[in-house]
Amino acid sequence: MTGTPPRDRVVKIVGDLPEATASGDQHLTLAVRKKTFGYFLDDHHGDGIVGVALKAAAGEQDALVRSDPSRYYVPSYLGSKGWVGVRLDVDGVDWGEVRELITEAYRLQAPRTLLRQLSEHS
Repeated sequence: MTGTPPRDRVVKIVGDLPEATASGDQHLTLAVRKKTFGYFLDDHHGDGIVGVALKAAAGEQDALVRSDPSRYYVPSYLGSKGWVGVRLDVDGVDWGEVRELITEAYRLQAPRTLLRQLSEHS
């Protein structure tokens, strides 16, 4: 998937999750059964960042941002709720890690029945 635009990669990752959707135009809402677990953002309010803002477990935002502030950031509006931003416009994006973070955000919102389906496919 080298050369694939980040938006398309995010859509593919979300498409692999049971009943997850990625909808919208410039920005995408990532949801499962009407519960949002993330957003793909492209120059949100002119910030120049292409990334995903994801629901995160308690403490995860701080740990990731401290570990690599060039790749992780506190997203506008959602950062105060513990969500973490992952930059997709930097060199060397680790798409395996992006997949893990999207999947973890999904797990925080998905009902147990879908989590069982996810476990069966892993």
